[in-house]
Amino acid sequence: MSGNKGSRKINFGSGPAALPEEVLHQASEAVVDYNHTGLSILEIPHRGKLFLDILEESKALVRELCELDDQFEVLWLHGGGRLQFCMVPANFLGENDVAGYIDSGHWSQEAMNYAAYYGRSEALCSSRDVRYTALPTFPKKIPDDLAYVHITTNNTIYGTQWHRLPDVKVPLVADMSSDIFSIGRDYKNLSLFYAVAQKNVGAAGTTLVVLRKEMLKRVKRDLPPMLDYRAQVAKASVLNTPPVFAIYTCLLMLRWTKKKTLAVLEQESIDKSCLLYDALDQSNIFHPVVAQPEYRSRMNVCFRANNSEIEKGFSDFCSQQNITGLEGHRTVGGFRVSLYNAISREDVQQLVSAMDTFEKNIVL
Repeated sequence: MSGNKGSRKINFGSGPAALPEEVLHQASEAVVDYNHTGLSILEIPHRGKLFLDILEESKALVRELCELDDQFEVLWLHGGGRLQFCMVPANFLGENDVAGYIDSGHWSQEAMNYAAYYGRSEALCSSRDVRYTALPTFPKKIPDDLAYVHITTNNTIYGTQWHRLPDVKVPLVADMSSDIFSIGRDYKNLSLFYAVAQKNVGAAGTTLVVLRKEMLKRVKRDLPPMLDYRAQVAKASVLNTPPVFAIYTCLLMLRWTKKKTLAVLEQESIDKSCLLYDALDQSNIFHPVVAQPEYRSRMNVCFRANNSEIEKGFSDFCSQQNITGLEGHRTVGGFRVSLYNAISREDVQQLVSAMDTFEKNIVL
């Protein structure tokens, strides 16, 4: 997606987020006629061969992109990130166990709060005292008896990101919802990771979950099948009616991601974020929320203006330029520019040009 082709807007929204135009076209064609079958993708049986082939290809592509072997299971589940906040502790945190959480933002804190329903959850480190505008210092020693350590790799609300993951001896669980496939990761070092689809993976309505098979031996309690990873694995993501169209859109995005390559996507992510941060650092009216470059997210660039009048004026100006999705999270305000994989450098350049034009014409 690049530029203002026709009526298409440049969508910097945090999610549901921009998708590549070719993926949108492929998905729209499948809504009318899926692979010349005479059926819409919305009509195909969820237990029939057509959909099972979609499932198998999507899982194979996830393994390929993450360089994982058959020691990992790939699932497509309902419920978004919040259900994973529940399922992880429900499966792996006993009543007398302790799980360690790295508290680097709203969503990591939410995950920790959900875990407390099942056992003890403790913050191993936190940057709450600086309103999450920096990452916390990871502790030098992690207790060996923790059930697991949970980390949120990118913080969409505040605009911080872990560019490197910690090395721990206990199972490491990662919420990668907003930066998966945009940065080099060694996925083999993770025991479980998950990502809601509506950012770099595909369309809203499904969640990618990948876990080591050995984790299934660690399940702590009897659970309803829908909440039990073992039951979901046994039924290969078809325990109940899956979100067929959402998963198909994820398959299209995975094909697109493979064609682009992770190396190219990571370099594009670096280039796009540097372009925008450089403009913010040089501006007289805008300033990034995260001051220290080593903590800055490449996915979600959060910034404020000198006052609310400037923010209102710039928001209106961007609307006139067909630029949308800049509103900051409702809890923090300001602006948030989400630079997910479908956003091009040209899109970012148009935003930077709009910032420059607005600043040059504003009466300070």
